[in-house]
Amino acid sequence: MKGHRIGYIRVSSFDQNPERQLEGALVDRVFTDKASGKDTHRPQLNALQEFVREGDTVVVHSMDRLARNLDDLRHLVHGFTQRGIRVEFVKEHLAFTGEDSPMANLMLSVMGAFAEFERALIRERQREGIALAKQRGAYKGRKKSLDAAQASTLLQRLANGEQKTALAREFGISRETLYQYLRVGQAERPTRGMPSNKSGYSSGLL
Repeated sequence: MKGHRIGYIRVSSFDQNPERQLEGALVDRVFTDKASGKDTHRPQLNALQEFVREGDTVVVHSMDRLARNLDDLRHLVHGFTQRGIRVEFVKEHLAFTGEDSPMANLMLSVMGAFAEFERALIRERQREGIALAKQRGAYKGRKKSLDAAQASTLLQRLANGEQKTALAREFGISRETLYQYLRVGQAERPTRGMPSNKSGYSSGLL
């Protein structure tokens, strides 16, 4: 009996498009984790490990999507292949079955080490970029969030027709963040079950 092809996807943030990782790969089912590379809590990877059976193939976009580091990669691949489960990496064009030659095992180590180095290089570039941005005064840190009272005041003044650009500047937030508060306020309004004030938003929002 032919085994199933089971995909595994890991995205490090919610704005990434997970489907693109296995675009074009034929899979019967996909498990997706939203976690950073260093995060050890990956419930969907654990679920995949319990789900797959002998004869199945685990399909992953690249080695760095499956494992946190080289040791983790070796451990996971060995764990799958020992159970008769094939592991396929799309980006690297490599597959491992447990009956691999010494050269294949060497490739696993070499490519895994390269993926680990690539991640470290990206992190270093990010740190350098932030440092340079701070020197130029361009780095603003994380997006500012408002407390409940500020959010309520913001929504009240938006409802009164004040200009969004001026309000965003006054509250120290981006226009994008302002629109996020506005969308949340509009979604919350019909579910509050409270008398509407002039703004149409309850003061307990957010």
